[in-house]
Amino acid sequence: MADLFSSIKIGDIITKNRIFMAPLTRARVERDAVPVPMMAEYYAQRAQAGLIISEATGISREGLGWPYAPGIWTDEQVEAWKSVTQAVHDKGGKIVCQLWHMGRAVHSSVTGLQPVSASETTAPDEVHTYDGKKPYEKARALTKSDITRILNDYEQAARNAMRAGFDGVQIHAANGYLIDQFLRDGTNHRSDEYGGSLENRVRLLVEVTQRVIATVGAEKTGVRLSPNGDSQGVIDSAPEKIFVLAAQELERLGVAWLELRENSTTGTFLAPTDQPKLSPEIRKVFHRSLVLNQDYSFEEAQAAIRDGHADAIAFGRKFISNPDLPDRFAKNIPLQESNVSTWYSRGEEGYIDYPFAK
Repeated sequence: MADLFSSIKIGDIITKNRIFMAPLTRARVERDAVPVPMMAEYYAQRAQAGLIISEATGISREGLGWPYAPGIWTDEQVEAWKSVTQAVHDKGGKIVCQLWHMGRAVHSSVTGLQPVSASETTAPDEVHTYDGKKPYEKARALTKSDITRILNDYEQAARNAMRAGFDGVQIHAANGYLIDQFLRDGTNHRSDEYGGSLENRVRLLVEVTQRVIATVGAEKTGVRLSPNGDSQGVIDSAPEKIFVLAAQELERLGVAWLELRENSTTGTFLAPTDQPKLSPEIRKVFHRSLVLNQDYSFEEAQAAIRDGHADAIAFGRKFISNPDLPDRFAKNIPLQESNVSTWYSRGEEGYIDYPFAK
């Protein structure tokens, strides 16, 4: 019987366990979005994970608005990522690159460009910038030529990820970012072939996935969705319909794995919700590796694997303060709490200084 400590093959990747490290934005790079040397140590420390999903990584300047987050659209960024992937591989780990376009969830003071989205909408609340939080700006609706350009950006980013030594890529289609903004009718008000019907709203996800698969292969491609609740003001009137269809399309395209960020108990990027989990319905239509991420405890994660609800579990915040999380789980060693004030700070504190268990 499979459990968290069993190996699994997801596409081309054979993992040593099913304890995956979820993508975690940590904001340690400079304004040029080039990875910095201490990132190699940070990721290598966590190479016990069966698979590391990198922090969200911008496919273009337009799509990357989080201050001090990394990109993968320039040669300099690719070269800097090579030391990170090599460090993980030297420790026996596997790592994939999460490809990110934030859509409307950016500010022009960071990107130098007006935000873009499926339609002319404005995100609620405020956005992080280099000068503190500011109100979101209205996004302009993407034209068809814009969409063609963005598809090219995804293709180039996927190619760059392979050049950088990643074991694969994950398409970030969750958490209220660009692809999610197209999926949900709360932000997609288009009347062309990218809006209206369920089939139209899933079109961008399908086209991005097709382009990435054509570039790196389906066996190196994963996707992240967040089918539950409000993602940064991005909502849908019938999530059980659009996300089951999205999973069906991903199954048809043959992606190696699908990660679901489900109900949040903390409100971080996903508002807490009473909406029933959609993973059981998605499990019925997506038959490849399914990875769940929902603030799981060790016991809950073990049960999800043993009962067949998931093939692996992605842990986020627990990996921030417990670089040796799989070892702590295996030996029943208490977990360390993370210092929230250093999640997005600029230095080594709260990043590479959490101790391993003795």
